[in-house]
Amino acid sequence: MANNSADSLDLYAKVEDLLGVKEAAPSLYAHYLLFLNSIDFDTLLDVGCGSGDFLYQMQSALDIPAVKGIDLSPLMVEQTRAQGIDAECVDLCQLEEKYDVITAVFDMLNYLDKEALQHFLLCVKEHLNEGGYFLCDINTLYGFENVAVGSYIVDDEERFLTVDSDFEAGEYSSEFTLFEKEGEYFRKSQEIIKQYYHTVEEIASLSRLEFLQSDEVKLYELEEADKQFLVFQKINF
Repeated sequence: MANNSADSLDLYAKVEDLLGVKEAAPSLYAHYLLFLNSIDFDTLLDVGCGSGDFLYQMQSALDIPAVKGIDLSPLMVEQTRAQGIDAECVDLCQLEEKYDVITAVFDMLNYLDKEALQHFLLCVKEHLNEGGYFLCDINTLYGFENVAVGSYIVDDEERFLTVDSDFEAGEYSSEFTLFEKEGEYFRKSQEIIKQYYHTVEEIASLSRLEFLQSDEVKLYELEEADKQFLVFQKINF
C-alpha cells in the first residue's frame, strides 16, 4: 500500500528523534485526546504507529481496553512493542479484525499517492465497526509550502543528518542522507521519502465515510495552520 520503501521507512525511524517530531507531537495529540475522551469505545488501531508514543499516551490517559499499532517499518514496530504495546508489521488491508476507532497520526495519509490513498481509505472503512470513527491529520498546502521545503542539517555526534526537500505540483520529495558513526568511521545511508498533498474534500469523497469534523492545527507557531485534524464516522444510510 505504501509508496515509500521499507528501507526509507526504516531510515526515517532511525532519525525521527532528530526531526523535532516528539517536541511538536503533544499539541497534535491533544486534538485526538479531546475527541476520544468524548466518545465511548473499546478498541483502537493506530495505522503507521511509529515508535508507539501516540498509543502509549492515549492508553495512559484513557485506559482503553484494547489498543494495537501497525507499521510497515520493522524498526518502528520494535520500538512500539518496547513500550509494552501490541504492534505488528503488517498492511492494514491484511488484518481480519474490526475496530471501534482507527487513527492515522502525524500526516500518515500524506505518504500515500491518490491511488494508494483510495485503497487505504476503503480498507479503513472495511475494518471499522458500524458507527466507528476514523481520526487522522493531514498537512495543509501552507504546511507543505512554508514549513517542509528547504534544507535541514542536524548533528548529535553519533549521527549526522541532512534533509533536502522540495514541493512541486502537489508532490513533496525529501532526500535523507544519514551518516552513522561506527567505530572510527561513518556509514552512509540515503533514501528519498515522498509525500503528497490531499484536500479534505478528496479524503471525504474517497473514504465513503461521514465527515464530522475538521480542526486547524498550528504546530510551529506559524501564521496559518500547517495541519488539519479530521474526524469521520462509518454510518450506513
